[in-house]
Amino acid sequence: MADKEKKIEDMSFKEASVELEQIVRALEAGDLELEDALARYARGVELLKSLRERLSAAEQKVQVLVDEAGAQDTVADTTAAPSTAFLDE
Repeated sequence: MADKEKKIEDMSFKEASVELEQIVRALEAGDLELEDALARYARGVELLKSLRERLSAAEQKVQVLVDEAGAQDTVADTTAAPSTAFLDE
């Protein structure tokens, strides 16, 4: 239970996803008492929410980087035209 007591915001993405996977497996096994199943389900919902928020933030960062790279490429392309000096030789 020590892992389950860890604050979600203090967990890495991988730690949170591993714990969520363990919760899903335990719930699917169907061997839990109702109270434990409800507690684990609630924890799983919180983990899933955190993971989705983190993934969304990461996707936004990647999009910003891609947009910046695209803007830099566009600037580079407008300043450097291909040379046609040797076409007639």
